[in-house]
Amino acid sequence: MTRGLRRAADLDWTLGDLVDRRAREHRERVLLRFGDGQTLSFAELATRVAAVRALLAARGLHPGDRVALMMRNSLCCPVAWLGVTSAGMAAVPVNSRSGPLDARYLIDHSGARHVIADDTTAARVGAAVAEIDRTVTVEDASQRDWPEARPGAGGDPADVPAGTLAGVQYTSGTTGLPKGCMLSHRYWQQLGQSAAEVLRLEESSVLLTAQPFSYIDPLWNVVAALRAGAELVILDGFHPSSFMRSVADWGVTSFYCLAAMPVLLLKQPPDDHDRIHRLRRVGCSAIPPRLHTALEQRWGVPWYELFGMTETGLNLAVLDDDHDELVGTGSLGSVMSHCEAKVVDPAGMETRPGVPGELVVRGLGLMDGYYENPCATAAFFAGGWAHTGDIAVRDTRGRFALRGRIKDMIRRGGENIAAAEVEGALVSHPAVLECAILAVPDDDLGEELRAVVVPVAGATPSPKELREHVAERLARFKVPRYWEFRPDLPHTPSERVAKHRIGNPAADLIDLAER
Repeated sequence: MTRGLRRAADLDWTLGDLVDRRAREHRERVLLRFGDGQTLSFAELATRVAAVRALLAARGLHPGDRVALMMRNSLCCPVAWLGVTSAGMAAVPVNSRSGPLDARYLIDHSGARHVIADDTTAARVGAAVAEIDRTVTVEDASQRDWPEARPGAGGDPADVPAGTLAGVQYTSGTTGLPKGCMLSHRYWQQLGQSAAEVLRLEESSVLLTAQPFSYIDPLWNVVAALRAGAELVILDGFHPSSFMRSVADWGVTSFYCLAAMPVLLLKQPPDDHDRIHRLRRVGCSAIPPRLHTALEQRWGVPWYELFGMTETGLNLAVLDDDHDELVGTGSLGSVMSHCEAKVVDPAGMETRPGVPGELVVRGLGLMDGYYENPCATAAFFAGGWAHTGDIAVRDTRGRFALRGRIKDMIRRGGENIAAAEVEGALVSHPAVLECAILAVPDDDLGEELRAVVVPVAGATPSPKELREHVAERLARFKVPRYWEFRPDLPHTPSERVAKHRIGNPAADLIDLAER
């Protein structure tokens, strides 16, 4: 077990405190920059955030109320989020692509009294709240200068403890209905500080975020930029064909990405901007080991693996001293100084180095629990540790590596197969853009493997070709029996494959049972 546990005094600031303190320190320096050319200085952000507080008070809202945010990426997103949280209220981000049904679930379940929307989401928000059996008011923030900001209007941030609920952040729901993580101001300060440390942010740094603001990453990017006094560029979404050009054009020095994003970036055609940039380091979760070297060679910067969850913040990271040795290994690196981590067996006993088990963590900067779900909260924090649900191993130097998900294991003929391992082997084929491995009930073996494959544009790999590709790399019992091809797969807002939405096998499912 590796441990640290360190708390800086300013982690007890609220988000409102952070905004106002940085406004006094940096005043007219640019903090936020959006792709359409809009900018906000540190001082302008504080003024706009105060205007949101005044607006919420005028709407009859009070500290402790929950306010949902459902908007496409824009400068209004961080302004609204910080306005809500600095008013002592809890923000509930909702994916701007949600339909009325899934939006209604988050708004209703969270107990939100008010929703801030824009012109692209207002109709769906209206349809969602119309089905809720209580009064929920809706705010249209589509005007360019929303809210009207006047210096001095809105007053000071709410005088609340750092442990006050700042938001209910719903998980992506890859295995079922989303659960609402209760996140305090102290959680956000710790996460922003941890991110600033691993990305080596300073006042000259330029961050970039492209994920939807309903997801946790753009939010911690805002906090990290505030804590470091750095600049943050906000894109309207992740566009693989133009992302790295944006990195070059905006003078970005570091960014964070995850899941399929590096795969999609690497498959873009080479361009001059691959080496004409200011990029110094990239943080990424789930860097494909087979592509790690290629990613660094293409853009000439180191990529660092990071591990965390909405529930636990940022917990593990590859450090500079270990980077060169760990490139391409899939290692998550070492535990950060504010928390502890270990690998345990089903009985909760720590395993020996090299022996797989569940990764558990504890320390500073974790969620307070799942909103309105005490049973799930108790299970997650069983034994005083946060149970990640990830299967991991630890080496003799205290560095961790993932081996799969406990809930994403397939039991075939007495063998446990990690879907992630098979997916990693399959996506290493040059004709495979993305894939998902699912379980199919089988009378003889209990479960069989089903591969759902998205080919690279223009590629037409055969199931037999892909089967042999996997068989050359893994044990035969890990090779999928059933195969199907699709033009795309459903994703969560965090760009992970949403397996629960893939659905039943297609009619043209191909059975490659060995005979």
